[in-house]
Amino acid sequence: MASDSPSGFLLELDDIQAGYGRAALVLRGLTVQVPAGSIVCLVGPNGAGKSTVLKVASGLLAPRSGRVLVDGKDVTGRGPQRMLAAGVAHVLQGHSVFREMTVAENVLLGGYTIKDKAAVAERADFVRDLFPLVAERWTSLAGLLSGGQQKQVEFARSLMVRPRVVLLDEPSMGLDPKTTGVVFEQIVRMREAGTAVLLVEQNARRALETADIGCVLDLGRVHVSGPARELLADPQLGELYLGGRPAQPPAAPKR
Repeated sequence: MASDSPSGFLLELDDIQAGYGRAALVLRGLTVQVPAGSIVCLVGPNGAGKSTVLKVASGLLAPRSGRVLVDGKDVTGRGPQRMLAAGVAHVLQGHSVFREMTVAENVLLGGYTIKDKAAVAERADFVRDLFPLVAERWTSLAGLLSGGQQKQVEFARSLMVRPRVVLLDEPSMGLDPKTTGVVFEQIVRMREAGTAVLLVEQNARRALETADIGCVLDLGRVHVSGPARELLADPQLGELYLGGRPAQPPAAPKR
């Protein structure tokens, strides 16, 4: 989905300073840009401000200074409902399904602001096609699903309002490696379906393997950004932020 912004970015956080109450700033002049049709991931050490970026982007936290733009339009300080109407959906950290409700009921809650029943049915068909597991378990209680399956339900719910950008906060938290792989496959499907993604993920290597653009945060600022694969291959960044150096191919045997 193309952007109408002159800059070509669907979502921009421009020179953001933000914090909580009277405490010290968490974000200190941070700038992040999300192009159309892309996955942008934020990685960095604990306390770098990654989740705070998503809270500012979704309207949960108003910045003290700087601007938030969607398609080039200034939406700074709008609350979550208005940001959702502007096309920014937020999937929070952890699990947020209603366990005593069915998968269908959980997903359809994402379209509660849509008054046209035909449009709701169309979006429900879309997310069922995009996430086959959701279609298969449509009538099951959400509480009976595994953690990875519940995450797919959350993804489907977030897409009911046809967002331009989805914000994902630690989608692999608490998941085993195999399930994490499935979740990241679904993130790619979201991008392929036309939704840009801004992703915060503690599993930095897995996130950069999936993303198009990576941003390494440190002390509330973007320390370095660029094509995700280039960041992944940088041995210095690997040592500092990604949990060690990239794996090296085995050395050729000596003759």
